[in-house]
Amino acid sequence: MYSALAGRDLLSITDLSRADIDAVLEAGARAKGGGHLGRPLEGRSVAMIFQRPSNRTRLSFEVAIHRLGGHPIPLFAQEIQMGERESVTDVSRILDRYLDGIVARLTSHRDLVRMAANAHAPVVNAMTDREHPCQVLADLLTVQEVTGELDGVSVAYVGDGNNVCTSWIYAAALCGIDLRMVCPPGYEPPPAVLEAAAVLRGGEAGFLLSHDPGPVLDGAAIVYTDVWASMGQEAEQQRRREDFAHLQVNDALVARAAPGARVMHCLPAHRGEEITDSVLDGPRSIVFDQAENRLWVQQALLALLFAGVAP
Repeated sequence: MYSALAGRDLLSITDLSRADIDAVLEAGARAKGGGHLGRPLEGRSVAMIFQRPSNRTRLSFEVAIHRLGGHPIPLFAQEIQMGERESVTDVSRILDRYLDGIVARLTSHRDLVRMAANAHAPVVNAMTDREHPCQVLADLLTVQEVTGELDGVSVAYVGDGNNVCTSWIYAAALCGIDLRMVCPPGYEPPPAVLEAAAVLRGGEAGFLLSHDPGPVLDGAAIVYTDVWASMGQEAEQQRRREDFAHLQVNDALVARAAPGARVMHCLPAHRGEEITDSVLDGPRSIVFDQAENRLWVQQALLALLFAGVAP
């Protein structure tokens, strides 16, 4: 099977073209519908590095690797102590001699880039402080399932301009999504990310970014949120609760979006903080479809990365 993604790394959504994204989503939808993606990982071993705790990421990747015929090997922070016991470069070079691929959930995006530079095998970003591309690919499949398209779909991102938001900005630029963001003052996505997205859009004007939820939610087909304090930000939790309180995704806020708008959250959710039980468990929620789609998209991504690549 030919794949334009064969043998490549995925460190950022910007590593992909629109055609690449469409190929992943098509293969993911096919796998979800019962289609067979082959066993391109037959006889191969893939490391899964976790410097931070993981639930959906570990389970979805481990199942995906197994279904593609591969052998997943989880490695945790205390085992390799990357950057402490051994340098990132040394760890990368050794893993590259033992394994056929690396899936890495690292604290530092710079470490991920360094790892990829020192490994010939494909390296996949399973989350860093800067981006979460596999999450957003699953999100795109979910949006496509409920709206039938990506181009022109209005998505209201409510919350912190964090790593998930960054990957969403890049994906929206590539896929023609009408992304609007509402963040408290001081929590906006980095200007460099917005500038890079403008380049991806061919120099077109940037996305709507506001401190007021009104214009962001008006007519939105999708309302998307994330935790207010991510891992590593625990010391800021109380201050963030106060700064983000007016952006809680509750019934009143969702009512400001388009009739029939659907609600997404990349999980884990802090119920009663960024989202209420009535919304998360309500009829507009597609949160658990979104979580399931991590498996199908990652299975598709790995199948395409290893398609036609010699062992």
